[in-house]
Amino acid sequence: MPKVYKPGKVAIVLQGRQAGKKVVVIKQLDEGTKERPYPHAIVAGIERYPRKVTRTMGAKKLQRRSRVKPFIKVINYSHLFPTRYALELEGLKNSVAAEHFKEPSQREDARKNIKKLFEERYQTGKNKWFFQALRF
Repeated sequence: MPKVYKPGKVAIVLQGRQAGKKVVVIKQLDEGTKERPYPHAIVAGIERYPRKVTRTMGAKKLQRRSRVKPFIKVINYSHLFPTRYALELEGLKNSVAAEHFKEPSQREDARKNIKKLFEERYQTGKNKWFFQALRF
């Protein structure tokens, strides 16, 4: 079977609290681990997307509306829907590892790092489709 979920691949979450949200695969574990004996992936996604901005808005309002609320999660492959898109974020691969899920403070630091990377990506205007909520 070909590897569908490679690092950088964009997918959509199908089940759970973040259902319908876009995520980027950071690390894939096709055989699973001892704690999780099923194929799964470590993903980073957007829980709250940035809001629409217009020219007439001030700098403070523009900054507030451009915020992104990310999440990091370990998700079973059967709860992910792969897309044809990929996102090349070099900083993402190093920011989250399996060890970060054991300690809450490490998880929080990883999430802050991802928030910074996502907001930089959004400000530059690259991959606009990733920062828009799905319409269905």
